[in-house]
Amino acid sequence: MSVQTPKRSLTLRDLQEMRGRDEPIAGLTAYDATQARLVDESGADFVLVGDSLGMVVLGHDTTIPVTLEDMIHHTRAVSRGVGRALLMADMPFMSYTGVDQAVHTAARLMQEGGARMVKLEGDAQQVDVVQALAGHGIPVCAHLGLRPQSVHKLGGYRVQGRGEAAAERMLSDALALQGAGADLLLLECVPAPLAGRIRAQSDIPVIGIGAGSDCDGQVLVYHDILGITPHSPRFSRNFLAGAGSIQAALAAYVAAVKGREFPAAEHAFSA
Repeated sequence: MSVQTPKRSLTLRDLQEMRGRDEPIAGLTAYDATQARLVDESGADFVLVGDSLGMVVLGHDTTIPVTLEDMIHHTRAVSRGVGRALLMADMPFMSYTGVDQAVHTAARLMQEGGARMVKLEGDAQQVDVVQALAGHGIPVCAHLGLRPQSVHKLGGYRVQGRGEAAAERMLSDALALQGAGADLLLLECVPAPLAGRIRAQSDIPVIGIGAGSDCDGQVLVYHDILGITPHSPRFSRNFLAGAGSIQAALAAYVAAVKGREFPAAEHAFSA
């Protein structure tokens, strides 16, 4: 009887090498152990425990009510279902307002939740926080563009970076965060041409969600690709339609990203 060798867990270095050889990176969210196992088995390269759980799991209108305890609880559950994919977790609203608080939040997500990377929303104002996290050996994904934790400040869920001044500011923010030690950039609801500019000038993987195809990878919300959210965003696609099963839908999404079939032009925004 042959014994199968367990698949090695992917690391940040693996994602960096995928960018180097121009291999698309596929990511999905998950919020519990069963979802995590299905996403992991689909061949996704990373799993994000997003604070989007506030909306798709807990029933809130925004991500703002999500607490650190919520994030630790769900990250710990997801960690039990992940074997191969890199596990990333969101730092929730107001949990990283200063360096000390940010380090404490990240430490708990990693030690208690099992995350291997943390994601925070912000711009160049978060440079000190990113630098401190990186200095403590904590992998960081910086989230630019539409930042759901700032939805009230932004005036709703709107495309960000339209217009030359806004585009230049986001490009400057991206490079500043990279310079501070961010290991990944995530661009949400950003015009595709701007995402392409940021990717071209970055040295780290750039992941898109509603940012067009000129990124190093893509991530979507688990519930959106199954078409079970009341109003799926324009940048998503229902992969369950015609797939026959959830497992097949998740695998179809990963294959579409890897094959550069998703996102298509209809899933992107213009400048």
